Amino acid sequence: MAQQAYPPATPLAIAVLALLEERPMHPYEMYQTLITRREDMLVKVRPGSLYHTVARLADQELVRSEGVDRAGNRPERTTYRITARGRDALRNRIAEIVRRPIAEYPMFPVALGELHNLPVRDVLVLLRERLDHLETDIADVDMLIAWADENVVPRRYWIVLPYLRTMIGAEAAWVNDFIAELDSGALEWEDSDPQADARSTEPDHAWTDTESHTPPPPRRAAAKSEDLSFSKTRDRNETHAHTT
Repeated sequence: MAQQAYPPATPLAIAVLALLEERPMHPYEMYQTLITRREDMLVKVRPGSLYHTVARLADQELVRSEGVDRAGNRPERTTYRITARGRDALRNRIAEIVRRPIAEYPMFPVALGELHNLPVRDVLVLLRERLDHLETDIADVDMLIAWADENVVPRRYWIVLPYLRTMIGAEAAWVNDFIAELDSGALEWEDSDPQADARSTEPDHAWTDTESHTPPPPRRAAAKSEDLSFSKTRDRNETHAHTT
């Protein structure tokens, strides 16, 4: 029997399905719960996006409405419940994400890849500012870890916090080392003309300065390319078989 296919769930959709796995809720309660639990550290939570996500999950039959209620002068609110299909989709999506790393393309590595376009004096200022923000983030996570520990919250509910602490701490350590390299002159950096605000030499990217001089592709990227090529060939063969 073929495995049932589910539409890919966005981070916010995963958060919504996980909340409804706990109990039925209306969208505003979902929003309040996510903010109270500081889930906004993991998922971008906006009221409009959340309402849109719930509506899309209902269209996909991953959640269903359980009726409308009204409390006092507040607007009517529709309560939603997760469906069996939604429960399967949630578990399958979590397993899929945990099983295999995927390229998420965060913005900071993009900026690092093009950082050579800025003069070193600006880079140092920007990096020190980023380091201040990272240290604030670390303090915030440490505060949450201490609170969870003091309130005897079962660790399975906040295992993500030590992970975040480790990842943010690693970035902060790397940025700090990078600053030290630049500040000491150990890392060579191209000078800029302070008057023209331009490079003193012609741009030349050493990674691909000749046709034969190209970096090797990552192994997982190469495997993904092979899988895609195989998939396209299989689809063509299956299409041909159905039409002959």
